[in-house]
Parts: sequence; C-alpha cells; structure tokens
Amino acid sequence: MAKTKTKVEKQLRKKSNNELVETIIAAKKNEKWIDVARILSMPRRNSTELNLDEIDKIAKEGETIVIPGKVLSQGEINKKIKIVAFGFSEKAREKLLKSKIPISTITDEIKKNPDGKGIRILTK
Repeated sequence: MAKTKTKVEKQLRKKSNNELVETIIAAKKNEKWIDVARILSMPRRNSTELNLDEIDKIAKEGETIVIPGKVLSQGEINKKIKIVAFGFSEKAREKLLKSKIPISTITDEIKKNPDGKGIRILTK
C-alpha cells in the first residue's frame, strides 16, 4: 500500500535537513512527484544510492531519470540521458559534467517540469 500524504507529513516532521524538507514539500504538491516525496520521507537507512554503472544498465536512451537519493561515482554513463537526483557525490558530479550529461536537483526539476512528463523514478 502506498504511503498517504498524511504519513508523508508525519515523517516530514522528523527531518532536520532543510533542503530535504523543501524537496519533499515541493514533491508532495504535485501529483506526478508524490512518489518521490514518499521515498524521500523514508528513514535514511532506506535511502536510495545508485552508482553510475547501475543507472547506465537500467536507463534507456533519451530518458529523464529521477533518483530520490544520491548518485555515486562507480562506473560510467554511455547514453544520452538526463539525471535528476537529491544529491550527487563529488566524483559523480565531475564525471557527469565531463561526459556532458545534464544533471539537476529534484527541486529544480519540479520547478521546470511540474507535470512530471517523461520522468522515470529509479530506486534500489
């Protein structure tokens, strides 16, 4: 069963990271982004961390991939995709910028694409 907005709200009160709180609030307001809010409101031990090689295996050419967690640097991306994540490790950010892969934060993407058109959410 999917988490309700009320449950997300209760878990949100436990969060102390301001950026995380703002991202969850922004995602909760948009129907297409509510799944991202549900995942981000989970306890940190359940957070999503994906390496570049894992993303490359799963992603299809031209997709916008949303990772409600952190992108780690192991591996390479060999496809033309856009990666949207809550956070990037420093090395992952460097590799993606060097490869000219467009990256952005979830909050920025919600502002640009409030309808969530063409996004694909990846978790573990």
